[in-house]
Amino acid sequence: QVQLAESGGGLVQAGGSLRLSCTASRSIFLYTMGWYRQAPGKQRELVAAATSGGSTNYADSVKGRFTISRDNAKNTVYLQMNSLQPEDTAVHYCNRAPSTQAYSWGQGTQVTVSS
Repeated sequence: QVQLAESGGGLVQAGGSLRLSCTASRSIFLYTMGWYRQAPGKQRELVAAATSGGSTNYADSVKGRFTISRDNAKNTVYLQMNSLQPEDTAVHYCNRAPSTQAYSWGQGTQVTVSS
């Protein structure tokens, strides 16, 4: 079973930026990887995904503000988040996409955006 470790979250003001990282314990280069988030009282949602070939997709809510990237040699996936808004406040997780193929979920990393 692959272990996933997310990091890079924190508290930022609206309009600020954060870069999240997710490192896997084994190779992930064959798989589509995604960043998900779960806000209080809401279901976990997929916000960005990157295929093994580098194609990317984004939820409408983050398109143009978030960028997903991956370094397969380091088994690491990144999420650059710009122009953060209070509605981006959530615990952010990485995992395979779609979620039906997910590994066990990691602890996630909290992102809090103040207005």
